[in-house]
Amino acid sequence: MKLSKLIKCLSLGAIMSFSVNSFAATNDIVVYFSASGNTKIAADALAKKLDAQSLAIEAKQVYTDDDLNYRQDDCRANVEMKTPDVRPEIANNLSAVNDKENVYLGFPIWWGTAPRIIQTFIESYNLEGKKIYLFCTSGGSSIDRSLSDLKSLYPKLHFIKAQRIKLGSADADIEALLAK
Repeated sequence: MKLSKLIKCLSLGAIMSFSVNSFAATNDIVVYFSASGNTKIAADALAKKLDAQSLAIEAKQVYTDDDLNYRQDDCRANVEMKTPDVRPEIANNLSAVNDKENVYLGFPIWWGTAPRIIQTFIESYNLEGKKIYLFCTSGGSSIDRSLSDLKSLYPKLHFIKAQRIKLGSADADIEALLAK
């Protein structure tokens, strides 16, 4: 009788372990902001490679095509980037980052650097003690200025590496980001 109960308990435990989200076991998380969808594509590919959870940073006020029309001086993106203390509000809860050691933070390049909503994210969650890996998508700009700017703004944070991910060569760029 005791043996059959033990077998039932072990079987139930095995079933329960398979139902637990596999992301809970990893120390990695991918958090990204994507206005046009390109950074989402890169983030999803990175999360798949890491077998990690991927969370979008969602702006409380969604960016429209007009907001992103860089040819207009008064478009929202241009106004935000010209105003250093602007912090666009985030609509969703990203607290899953609190339980992770490695944060892969992705964004498009705006005006040669990270969009202001990335600063909102950094200032909203305690990232001290975490390893932060930056990645960006861009038509031609490098991620170097973003890394430099963020290191300057947040000197207590541990930025490990930064990599531009080009959609045409995403696999190679992701491998470069993950290489030790």
